[in-house]
Amino acid sequence: MYATLISAQQLAALSDKTTVVVDCRHDLMDGQAGKNAYDAGHIPGAVFANLDTDLSGSKHNADGVFAGRHPLPNTDDLLAVLRRLGINQDTQVIAYDAHGGMFAARLWWLLRSIGHASVAVLDGGIAAWISAGQTLQTEVASHVVGNIQVKDSLTTQVNVQTVLQNLQATADVQLQVIDARAADRFRGENETIDPVGGHIPGAKNRFFKDNLQADGRFKSAQELRQEWQALFTDPTKAIMQCGSGVTACHNLLALEVAGLGGAALYPGSWSEWCSDASRPVATGTV
Repeated sequence: MYATLISAQQLAALSDKTTVVVDCRHDLMDGQAGKNAYDAGHIPGAVFANLDTDLSGSKHNADGVFAGRHPLPNTDDLLAVLRRLGINQDTQVIAYDAHGGMFAARLWWLLRSIGHASVAVLDGGIAAWISAGQTLQTEVASHVVGNIQVKDSLTTQVNVQTVLQNLQATADVQLQVIDARAADRFRGENETIDPVGGHIPGAKNRFFKDNLQADGRFKSAQELRQEWQALFTDPTKAIMQCGSGVTACHNLLALEVAGLGGAALYPGSWSEWCSDASRPVATGTV
């Protein structure tokens, strides 16, 4: 079973018919870019999942309150998508993208959130697959509808109320918020992406790309562990967030690779947080 990362060579060697490969390529500025890329060429047998429509839910809660740009899908909707992709209880799922795992990690986290441990991200993405001498196909793949069910969750998440209450907590019980956005967004200097700039007070910045080597593959477990332990000592007292709860999953994957599991995801992240002007905002560096 692969539960964090899988190399291109390992994926190419898999012959188990229970494996489902999912193409998660996406562009935050162009919602059709991922499907267009899939149609132009994808890993043989791979099916496609769209971040906006398959791996996210409604942008507003039942009461009409904005919940962020990419809220989590409700469980029934998520199950319907996963079954349509052909995922069963015993399926080994492999997720990949062309962005260092920033979108594939979302599917990895979602499957773990419903207790499915057999899910891994292709280390280095489609570029690593091509570099390994593997081919692409343009035929649209399909699978028989799957039967995946919900089991005990392997993840933890917190809501905006928990994050807000954490700001008033005493130092000995406070949770450390880690923001996965680029440094300029964290500092509040990128109005194009974040019209309301800044970060949650007390948060630390760990850009998700800092988890990667120059070739787009993840750093070693030892290197990741050393870097992450400089930010906190207990991962169970850490909250991962980003712009909309997507790239925060990349940091959570890196923590699992490092053997530092247990951190929580704040799904609404900055897009939800800054939608209410009464919530405090910090700018600059920590």
